[in-house]
Amino acid sequence: MRIALSGYGKMGKAIEQEAIKKGHDIVLKIDSKNRKSLNINDLKNKNIDVIIDFSRPESAVENIKMGIDADIPVVCGTTGWLKKMDEIKSYTQSQNGTFLYASNFSIGVNLFFTLNKTLAKMMNAHPEYKPYLEEIHHTQKLDAPSGTGITLAKDLIQHYDHKSNWVKGEATESNDLAIISKRIDKVPGTHEIEWKSDIDTISIKHTAHSRKGFVMGALLAAEWVQGKKGVFGMADVLEME
Repeated sequence: MRIALSGYGKMGKAIEQEAIKKGHDIVLKIDSKNRKSLNINDLKNKNIDVIIDFSRPESAVENIKMGIDADIPVVCGTTGWLKKMDEIKSYTQSQNGTFLYASNFSIGVNLFFTLNKTLAKMMNAHPEYKPYLEEIHHTQKLDAPSGTGITLAKDLIQHYDHKSNWVKGEATESNDLAIISKRIDKVPGTHEIEWKSDIDTISIKHTAHSRKGFVMGALLAAEWVQGKKGVFGMADVLEME
């Protein structure tokens, strides 16, 4: 594949290294230095097969739309902009484009998403257990809670009738699900969901040891979207739903 990297921070550089090992070409690197000077024709002239976006929350929507306008599939892992997700889905569909978003591309995390939903369904009949979510990331992570944490919270709430909202920090209402965010140097990403009762505690936890899982998942998604049209997620890539 001929890949354009939108965002050339730690994730962009890690994707570049693994993509080259897999025989792909990085034909464009988009960052704050050249983003404003780029236009749709610049992208089209590069014969780009896919744009992989790990940029910043404030620029993600514009980056995605530029790729869609150039008729290039966009695979996005940028978090912190999801209030505009419905807008991007509608835009992609109106332009007959290709867009794949994941709050986390790790195969292990996506298995964890399914485990979380399954456990929430089981716990629905046991309201004596109170759920609690904690996420830990490196100090350079810009958004809190993490996109993965929000996905876990939304999935839990969807399948557990006793919670209707998630909140950042400690919950003050009985129907609120607390997400506690911690930022610790050199932590790639840890997510834990705890179900606590007066008698005992059940917990499930995912700990990333490096960024490699995120990188390999993003490349897998980039390969998977080739020749497809529409809006997708990692559940489609992994055929989990």
